[in-house]
Amino acid sequence: MGSINNAEMPHNVLAKQLNSTTDGIVALNKALNPEVEILKAKAEAIDAYFRVHKLPLEGTGLKMATEADKYGLDYRLMPAIAMIETTGGKNLCKKLDEDNNKNPFGWGSCNIGFESFNKAIEVIALNLSGNNPNTAHHYGGKTIKEILEKYNPPKIKPGYAAKVMRVMEVIGDEEVVVPGTDTAIAVAKT
Repeated sequence: MGSINNAEMPHNVLAKQLNSTTDGIVALNKALNPEVEILKAKAEAIDAYFRVHKLPLEGTGLKMATEADKYGLDYRLMPAIAMIETTGGKNLCKKLDEDNNKNPFGWGSCNIGFESFNKAIEVIALNLSGNNPNTAHHYGGKTIKEILEKYNPPKIKPGYAAKVMRVMEVIGDEEVVVPGTDTAIAVAKT
């Protein structure tokens, strides 16, 4: 059998080839998947922010980061809105019954309830990204400031966009660096 060029080898075979075996023990290669590492870094930044403040939304970082990536949103947008609207889930909407009171975003002026934080995150990401046909005219193709000004117009909540954007800065940088590498990715335009 002749020599095989690594460039011609399927990725999964190459990954297996890069693993090494010593005394019957397989040592897996340490190659990182940059997308996974960036997602983990975003999730940890969100959870760390909520953890420092001892807030109920701690633990939702991965869901928020995943949904933000899925829809091309800045990963810091939803946690920042939740912080301004309900202090990170601490002060949930009082209008809603207990079974559907998982609306940390104040979505629908607190008239819309969710059975879980995860469901609320999914709905907010879908809407803010402009991917819900019913709300796309409000949010689709907008900058973060424009999204926030639609979410809570300046005539109703003066300074709302600026407050949310300040929290976004505290949560983390717009550019996320893959830990242990020089790989970085700009997450979104503000």
